Amino acid sequence: MKRIISQCRKELAQFQRDRLTLALAFILPLMALFIFGFGIRLEAKNIPLSIQDFDLSPLSRAYIETLFATNQFEKIPVNRLATSSVNNNQELIDKGIAKVVVVIPPDFSQKIKSGSISHVQVLVDATDVNNARVIKNSISATTVNFVNHYKGVSNKILAHVRIWFNPGRQESLYIIPGSYGVILWIFPSLLAAISMVQEKTQGTILQVYASNTSATELILGKGLAYFLIGIFEAILIMGLGVIIWQISFAAEPSSLLVGTLAFLMDSVMFGMLIGIRANNQIAAIQAVVMIGFLTSMLLSGFIYPLSNIPFPLSVISNILPARYYIEIARDAYARGTGWSGVWFAIAILIFLGLLIFNTARKKLKRMQLPD
Repeated sequence: MKRIISQCRKELAQFQRDRLTLALAFILPLMALFIFGFGIRLEAKNIPLSIQDFDLSPLSRAYIETLFATNQFEKIPVNRLATSSVNNNQELIDKGIAKVVVVIPPDFSQKIKSGSISHVQVLVDATDVNNARVIKNSISATTVNFVNHYKGVSNKILAHVRIWFNPGRQESLYIIPGSYGVILWIFPSLLAAISMVQEKTQGTILQVYASNTSATELILGKGLAYFLIGIFEAILIMGLGVIIWQISFAAEPSSLLVGTLAFLMDSVMFGMLIGIRANNQIAAIQAVVMIGFLTSMLLSGFIYPLSNIPFPLSVISNILPARYYIEIARDAYARGTGWSGVWFAIAILIFLGLLIFNTARKKLKRMQLPD
């Protein structure tokens, strides 16, 4: 135990003397948090909408007002239309002036009053498929609600919809806890990988090989140092999440606390394994970025639903620690089910951490000089 503590103190002393490492540990995670928190938006807003109303009736104007009342669309300024030199609706889409064009026919109000169907033409720019789907669904739902309201239709089934867990539909409750998983997976592992590979490139690891320090003691000593640094990073970014985005716990946070500690263990052990396998810092950084960052961004459920990940990538997502920690973090801030909802994810994190540690220990032990 004394050797582990001594190795940890030595690592922390070296860490404090290196300003570049200090910046990597605390400044870059803050920058990543700000980019994720302010740069990622999942809900489409301010979509430029052009409307051509050939009916010019009170009913058509009411329909137009209903479309803009969704707060998803914004009207294209008249001066921009005047200077665009477009002659038809297709050119509005082609030149990127509008993402959606709605054309109301001359007999719009007449057909509705007579009880017949009035066809409204909607042209949607589907360059962004997800955005196009949101636009289509929004206009379809708005149109149905408008017609039902005008006709005074009394349906036999009336749905009372209540949004659960996040009634205010705050994107921050989805994005910020998810960003914790990506940040705490990348930076502690990157620091640990760089530290381990420096021992090899500077030749100081030979002294360790020749000493009585075992592979287990070396990994635990260095890992403990970056585990403590990871705890400070977690406190920093979670504190800023509360201050800037004003997110708070939905229930008591003991499951998040235990899950964070288990996840940091996974992150540090992953970095140690990369540092043991890599021959230089460039290779270590590239490995962390390619294996750690890309998978945690794209295969963990941070942005895209896990159900959208195709086979065989869906198999990889099942062994990503970031996937399980993001589930734990979002539960703590949005759902609030606590241990009953995330105990399995915490158990998986502990299992993966022990598995990565054992793999790193065996690899380092084979590299040590024989007694």
